[in-house]
Amino acid sequence: MRKVAVIGAGQVGSTTAMRVAERGIADVSLIDIYGDLARGKALDIAQALPLTDSSSRVEGGSDYGLAAGSDVVVITAGFPRAPGMSRSDLLEKNAAVVREVVEKACAAAPDAVLIMVTNPLDEMTHLAWKVTGWERRRVMGMAGLLDGSRLASFAAAELGVPPGQVQPVVLGSHGDAMLPLARLTSVAGVPLAEILSEGKLEELNARTRDGGAEIVSLLKQGSAYYAPSACVARMVRAVLMDEDMLVVASVRLEGEYGLDDVFLGVPVILGWGGWKRVVELPLHPEERVELEACAAMLRERAEMVDEWLSGNSA
Repeated sequence: MRKVAVIGAGQVGSTTAMRVAERGIADVSLIDIYGDLARGKALDIAQALPLTDSSSRVEGGSDYGLAAGSDVVVITAGFPRAPGMSRSDLLEKNAAVVREVVEKACAAAPDAVLIMVTNPLDEMTHLAWKVTGWERRRVMGMAGLLDGSRLASFAAAELGVPPGQVQPVVLGSHGDAMLPLARLTSVAGVPLAEILSEGKLEELNARTRDGGAEIVSLLKQGSAYYAPSACVARMVRAVLMDEDMLVVASVRLEGEYGLDDVFLGVPVILGWGGWKRVVELPLHPEERVELEACAAMLRERAEMVDEWLSGNSA
């Protein structure tokens, strides 16, 4: 059976491990600096598996040797957002965590595909890519699938239709500069822009951009984990089963969409070995301007990451 290592036994990490194991997608190693926490959650997940059709094995601990042989490594370790905190506020706080865990996990599983979840997502994915030195198709961030799922949920509730009938498209950053595209989002094949008013569309777009913050403010402690873990598990399945799934992920662009040297959420074909190619959508001029502005912002933040990395090199 294939193997997945999940680094970080918090809510997102442990729920991701549970989803992967219960669906029998792969054996799972749950790794955390607090080894007993990871061992305890792994035991709990394993004891639920006899009630499923899964043959997955689950183990946990603090030893990165548990990641050896993993086909996919998922990084969820880091500090969650607190109420009033933006994703960018987390940049330096989580950079040190991400650098350490990526170095250890990828030394143990040098042939894996890396999926980043830690926020700020695009910047931490850039950092992970720099640390690994891997080919760009093996490193990606989970964001666009989550943003799109949130848009689909809000649109379905507004229209009173099943969420599965909404096919969302959300590009750009995982943050304030994300670009929900109502023109390309469809409901049972009909563009969302033809169903809802411009004002209602902007309400949905704004709520999508603030989707994570809304949950953080309601929880008071911690952040979203049910939807993020579902998205990670779906991407893991697409990789391990070589599904050639069309999904929006944060990947490094090298000429696609006319952009270079930046990690940005765009549609990719996801399968064995990572993402296989970027799918370039026919953007209108104003949409392309927004995407370029987002890329410029993320490029500046990536430069901040590079400065931090050079100043904290061993």
